[in-house]
Amino acid sequence: MKKLVLLICLISAFNSYSQNEEKDIKAINKVLKAQRIAWSKHDLDGYMEGYWKSDSLKFYGKNGITYGWEDTFDRYEKSYPTKDHTGTLSFKINDITKISADAYYVLGEFHLKREVGNADGIFMLIFKRINGEWKIVADTSC
Repeated sequence: MKKLVLLICLISAFNSYSQNEEKDIKAINKVLKAQRIAWSKHDLDGYMEGYWKSDSLKFYGKNGITYGWEDTFDRYEKSYPTKDHTGTLSFKINDITKISADAYYVLGEFHLKREVGNADGIFMLIFKRINGEWKIVADTSC
């Protein structure tokens, strides 16, 4: 009887863990979708809503590391000044993996269809739950 109770508790805990992980992944995908839509409208303010608004945000790209939300935003404004530069964004998400209770990494590919020439690349994002919201705290894109 004790073994049966233990087995039921383990199954229940696993199901709860799986359901929580599914909710987290769904919420992270929702952030990515909102970013994709905002980017494709050349709404950089809306796109940046997915990032942690902190001086501790890190963006690592081909030109090195950019620290902080403001500097990351400025980088995007300089690199993508018009709708012709942002174009239409699409993602292919290859993996979302839990790091800890409140953190995941996301591996994926992006494609920009745009007037100034299409662009493709890869990315790794670190998402962290901050004040109940999923935010990107680190971004490596190239």
